[in-house]
Amino acid sequence: MRFLFEDYALDTDRRELQRATDVIVVAPQVFDLLEYLIRNRERVVSKDDLINAVWKGRIVSDAALTTRLNAARSAIGDTGERQHLIKTLPRKGFRFVGAVQEDRRPANQAVDPVERTGDAPPRLSIVVLPFANLSGDREQDYFVDGVTESLTTDLSRIAGSFVIARHSAVSYKDRAVDVRQVGRELNVRYVLEGSVQRSGKRLRMNVQLIDARSGQHLWAERFEKPVVDLFDMQDEIVSRLAGTLGAQLIEAEARRAERTLHPDAMDLCFQGRAWLMKGISLECVTQARGFFERSLEFDSGNVEAMIGLANVDTVVGGSFTTDDGPARLAAAEAMVNKVLSIRPNSASAHMARGWVQTFTNRAAQGIREFEHALALAPNLVNAHAALGFAKSYIGRATETEGHILEALRLSPRDVFAYQWACFAGVAKLLLGSDVEAVSWLRRSTEANRNFHLAHISLAAALALTGALDEARTAARTGLALNSGFTIRRLLAAQQSDNPIYLAGLQRLCEGWRLAGVPEG
Repeated sequence: MRFLFEDYALDTDRRELQRATDVIVVAPQVFDLLEYLIRNRERVVSKDDLINAVWKGRIVSDAALTTRLNAARSAIGDTGERQHLIKTLPRKGFRFVGAVQEDRRPANQAVDPVERTGDAPPRLSIVVLPFANLSGDREQDYFVDGVTESLTTDLSRIAGSFVIARHSAVSYKDRAVDVRQVGRELNVRYVLEGSVQRSGKRLRMNVQLIDARSGQHLWAERFEKPVVDLFDMQDEIVSRLAGTLGAQLIEAEARRAERTLHPDAMDLCFQGRAWLMKGISLECVTQARGFFERSLEFDSGNVEAMIGLANVDTVVGGSFTTDDGPARLAAAEAMVNKVLSIRPNSASAHMARGWVQTFTNRAAQGIREFEHALALAPNLVNAHAALGFAKSYIGRATETEGHILEALRLSPRDVFAYQWACFAGVAKLLLGSDVEAVSWLRRSTEANRNFHLAHISLAAALALTGALDEARTAARTGLALNSGFTIRRLLAAQQSDNPIYLAGLQRLCEGWRLAGVPEG
């Protein structure tokens, strides 16, 4: 069943909210709230009606209900002030007042038609099996089911993914299954299974990603936390899993593509994305560019390859290692604008535009792009780090560390965590907190030794603390990774004219000169 209103569609089979061709990410409770309001649009529904329908009668605070209601309004372009779709009637309740059409298409049409022909499972196809509740407490089923459902929704936001809908996966609940049989029955490449156990005030979760064809375990993780607020914990766990799984799935697809005799556009795109995840060294970005360019030769409209190529140009343009940096950033922006004209609600495209703007003296605009990307994809963890980075360019480096810590809380083992640590370290340098800068930058270089900017920034921090020998060693290491970095190129980029940022930048330059970084 699909409910159509304005330019939105609420698909209850796939549990997706769509606007035109784009899927809008909403939390499960928000989706349920929207569906209940729309199904009961002929009447006013009370607060108790919503709690009974969405939270199954569990105790929910007025603040939690208001938060979910505001999220529902935001997802469909409404606000508490406008109320042109969801109206609040004081002391009575709520009513969906938009014009709705019902589309009762056959259930089999709810399956994504992409690559469903033939016997081969679609690329990046996965089913999230219902997690097992090992707590011995059936009251915890709602939490376990909520994690499973949220993961299904979030994984569907991975570009190019094919995720089996929840109503199909739930048929395997409380059954001993052979993952290879599940793969054959659902025609998927990957199976995610897990268990949740609550003991006293602690909660433990085990998760495994399995190759459905071979039965091989590709990745496993354990989470253990004190139980404080189950809803907040669910959000945090899903954020961690979704981010990590996205990287794991891309790597798995890239390995498959390497063994493919006749790769197509998506095979090449996955390989390009895998190279960018390895790092932003000269070798990594060169390899990534080659794969994205070849992908576009096969399919000039491949949006993911276009975003990948824009990201490569942004990395090169913002690395201060070439004199054509402005031209690279201009090319990246043109490519991103083209993508957004095709897919205006692409969170990754808004992220890409935010980076370009941040590197071209438009950090305030970049911040708005990162915030918009987060609104489109709430578990886009890299956006938290990007916000912290951009704020250092507008004289608000004191806020950077907080954003980085939030990103690390949500995804402590993220493939991009080495970049985030570098952002925090540079912010500390701009603030004159050189010892703290050294700590963050060492953390960055230890996480990924191929990031030249982390070594070069560490050189400045060490020099400003008086450790000149170590500083010169760090500078040589960074320049060995990319010999094009010079102080002149960094200054010529004119990435910000904020006086607070510029004062901090002068300290950085002083440290680089002491460490022997070339002037240019």
